[in-house]
Amino acid sequence: MTVLEDRQALARNLEEAQRAGARLRPACQLLGLQMRTLQRWKAQGLTVGDRRPQAVRQPPAHALSPEERAEVLRLANLPRFADVPPARIVPMLADEGRYVASESSFSRILRAAGQNARRGRSRAPQPRRAPTTHVATAPNQVWCWDVTYLPTQVRGQWLYLYLILDLYSRKIVAWEVHERDHADHAVDLLRRAALLEGLAGKEPKPWLHGDNGASLKATSVLAMLHWLGLRPSYSRPRVSDDNAFAEALIRTLKYRPEMPSAGFASLAAARTWCAQLVAWYLHEHRHSALRYVTPAQRHEGRDHDILAARHQLYSKARNNHPARWSRHTRNWTPIAAVTLNPEREDVVRAHLAHQPLSGEAA
Repeated sequence: MTVLEDRQALARNLEEAQRAGARLRPACQLLGLQMRTLQRWKAQGLTVGDRRPQAVRQPPAHALSPEERAEVLRLANLPRFADVPPARIVPMLADEGRYVASESSFSRILRAAGQNARRGRSRAPQPRRAPTTHVATAPNQVWCWDVTYLPTQVRGQWLYLYLILDLYSRKIVAWEVHERDHADHAVDLLRRAALLEGLAGKEPKPWLHGDNGASLKATSVLAMLHWLGLRPSYSRPRVSDDNAFAEALIRTLKYRPEMPSAGFASLAAARTWCAQLVAWYLHEHRHSALRYVTPAQRHEGRDHDILAARHQLYSKARNNHPARWSRHTRNWTPIAAVTLNPEREDVVRAHLAHQPLSGEAA
């Protein structure tokens, strides 16, 4: 369907093309328009648009009569059907040897009568709140933290691993292992992380995103966040994947071969294991989401030079043996920005529009 304004614009464009020396038929083909259609528009004076939306159509011969529609409403409003959806009303009537209308007809008639609200006493589905999102374009802009269980050799007894992750570089900023879960341990971890990263005097301070665990939302933790200038951020209640980066890091650590299958024998053994694993993760682990550089290299800004060198090496190899390369070389462009919960694309685009990216193409 072509509205009147579009018809007039197409006709003007074709007239201008003809005055410029273009032939009418190729010009119409370029616009996807038939010459007969253009002739019909001009015969009508280009004063009306497509009249199909305003056309008066006769109701289909098989449409329900007003009496049948009234019967559908009457049946749907019977006490025994008051909290039953049409998908159940129609089979229940069929069991009684009666067919009045289809399920879609029931729904359509109820909608037209303003009775398409949720039937029954159960609560209607509520719209989910959009997840909290942040964009990191440099280290120490967004941190994620979490607490996880570490098994021991005593059934039912656990140790607790606290860790803080930098979203941009995936660096483990700070970590601790304790025998019990308590807010005081989270407070000490925050203080140590701020000292290790030298946040004193730096603005703005990082966002700190975590879940709704009691030890991460305690009053003492909030007071320490305020004192350090860190900005708190939380996942949605009862949503397990709003802190996906911290959860992915925990899974990476727990599925390492060094993880004792029988659990840790003592707190000291767990701390030793974590220290060795964190060292491996920071300085040896080539992170797939960072173009296979280590978190330490990314955090220190060395990834740009490393990726640029890889790009030059791959380009040289391609130039030396072009027949071995069917397409372009591997993409070694540094990851410019990392988004927490990228479902909120509107927020991400607005953030990137006002803040220059820290990475450049290699």
